[in-house]
Amino acid sequence: MSLNTNRWNRMRYTLYTPIYDLLVGKIFTASRRKSVELLNIQPDEKVLLVGAGTGLDFQFLPKNAQIWAGDITPSMVTKMEYRAKALKLNAMLNVMDGQNLQFPDATFDKVILHLIVAVIPDPVKCLQETERVLKPGGEAVIFDKFRPKDQQLSKFRAFFNKFTSSLFSDITRVIENLLARTSLVIQQDIPANFNGNFRIIKVRKNN
Repeated sequence: MSLNTNRWNRMRYTLYTPIYDLLVGKIFTASRRKSVELLNIQPDEKVLLVGAGTGLDFQFLPKNAQIWAGDITPSMVTKMEYRAKALKLNAMLNVMDGQNLQFPDATFDKVILHLIVAVIPDPVKCLQETERVLKPGGEAVIFDKFRPKDQQLSKFRAFFNKFTSSLFSDITRVIENLLARTSLVIQQDIPANFNGNFRIIKVRKNN
């Protein structure tokens, strides 16, 4: 079985669901908050969270925004439903494939992509779909692990990626190369966890 498929992601993240919050909860809380704050979400703006997991970002969203969120794993969506209800968040939640978003063009003011671009099988398609559903002038934030564009891929990293990609995430992706397949423009690029191996990147759709 190929490890770079939606089917495999559903399988492994179904297993991770009961312990997901313990694994990636507190360790990334500050970065999640900072990333969402960069969007400066305004009242009644339409906000989409792609690959929202168990909804760990929900606590940072304004209650008066219109929220859509989803994940490829049904068990994750079930947990985010409980979290949205507890927070009394105005949210519409569904199982969602970030490579094939079921929304019309130019629907959203803001999009949040946390810990998905380095996981999803086709990150370029995910970013292109993000661009498509953003309104002109809309913004998105990406928080994930990326290899610096000027850093040559080492044999060790390439070998180790065989294990990390099967367990949780690709560690070889270069975000600048992925964004080059879109017209999204980087506005901010902030080093985050693990000495900047994780980054918070805000992008804008100009037209």
